[in-house]
Amino acid sequence: MSPRDLGPHPPRGWLALLVAIGLASGVAGGAGVVWLNSDRGTITAPENTRVSVDAVPLNRLTVAPLVERVAPAVVNIAVLQASPYAQNPLLRDPYYRFFLGVPDEALAPRISAGSGFVVDAARGLVVTNHHVVENARAIAVGIGDRQVEAEFLGSDPRTDIAVLRIAARGLKQLPLGDSNRTQVGDYVVAIGNPFEVGQTVTAGIVSGLRGSPDGGVRYIQTDAPINPGNSGGPLINMRGEAVGVNSAIIGPNGGNVGIGLAVPSRAARQVVEQISGVRLPSGSGS
Repeated sequence: MSPRDLGPHPPRGWLALLVAIGLASGVAGGAGVVWLNSDRGTITAPENTRVSVDAVPLNRLTVAPLVERVAPAVVNIAVLQASPYAQNPLLRDPYYRFFLGVPDEALAPRISAGSGFVVDAARGLVVTNHHVVENARAIAVGIGDRQVEAEFLGSDPRTDIAVLRIAARGLKQLPLGDSNRTQVGDYVVAIGNPFEVGQTVTAGIVSGLRGSPDGGVRYIQTDAPINPGNSGGPLINMRGEAVGVNSAIIGPNGGNVGIGLAVPSRAARQVVEQISGVRLPSGSGS
């Protein structure tokens, strides 16, 4: 097929008109470019298309002031626990250990780590998870560069909350907020000691409120990264209150995939006050 077979040709007059229009458009476009380049500093956009730089003030794009205020109340917890092998009567016999291929070193006590936070500075009350201090022979609490021995006051396996007491001066406390006011979408910060790398801050939102069979809220779900070692640390709202105690994660390989669970602060408060016999202060003003 030749080019001539593409269809009827327009009259020559129309061709002349199209050429003239094209030339005029080119001139106008060129002039527009020159105008944009020469007057770039004075061009203003219509009000309805302008993006305000004050929509999110720069001084609010950080949680540093919040972290600076609450982080001193968060502690590291080291626990000396009996080896699971040592709890087996058969494995206490060297013959059976040799026969089963269990080395003697397996019977040595082990040290595990977790997190916690001070809820009453005057009395030295510290909240953590029950599973962090379960079967502990000794518990040490790290406050900054200090290590102090902790007294185990009691725990509630059902809520996974445990209460410790330490004798130390200069403590800072983190108030327990009202978890019933927590809503899906609230910004939250988690502070703890994941994988024993040291105090670490992560941020996210409340992803869900997981109810119990009786209709009450049992866990606060968050996408703030929580990993092994964060257990017992606080989940903090933007008012600087602990609205939850980080307790568990859902992950295929034991690492964080964005599904962390915290015990609501209201449940934690009930356990702490029952075990300690002390009524805790509340509100971010503490």
